[in-house]
Amino acid sequence: MHPSTTAQQHAPIAPAAVLSPAEVTARRIEWIITWIGSPTSLALHTLVFIAFFAVSLLRLVAWDLMLLVLTTVVSLEAIYLAIFIQMSVNRQGASLKEVEEDVESIQENVEELGENVEELGENVEDLKEDVEDIQEDIGEISEDTEDEARDKKQAEMIEALTNDVKTMLRHLESLKAR
Repeated sequence: MHPSTTAQQHAPIAPAAVLSPAEVTARRIEWIITWIGSPTSLALHTLVFIAFFAVSLLRLVAWDLMLLVLTTVVSLEAIYLAIFIQMSVNRQGASLKEVEEDVESIQENVEELGENVEELGENVEDLKEDVEDIQEDIGEISEDTEDEARDKKQAEMIEALTNDVKTMLRHLESLKAR
């Protein structure tokens, strides 16, 4: 991430009395990195380089001296920029490590959820088997109930037939007796 965007993500700078000296230094460096990456810095550097060359073109300073001073200034600036960039990279690395730990934690949670879903799937299969068993039992009970109803109806019919036969026998006997 570009330093100018990371600097804007942080909370506003707190009063120096609350921050430790290291935090104050880090905030100042952050501000410098942000400023150096800005259009204002680009314009200012361009003006400074133009001024260096203008001073030599106007023969106010010798070319050799101007180039020596310019090279020294640019070299020192490059050294500090490299240090600032490395500090930014280190901070980003620490931030990425925190994100990595969060991702690992999320992965563990996802694995646990996967195991739970598997267990739920097994439980659903068990429940499905139990439902099938219950349906079979209901079918058997229904058949038993139908058998009992049929047996009861048959018993009633046999009893009715027996009564009819007894009635006919009495009727026949009364006819014989006449």
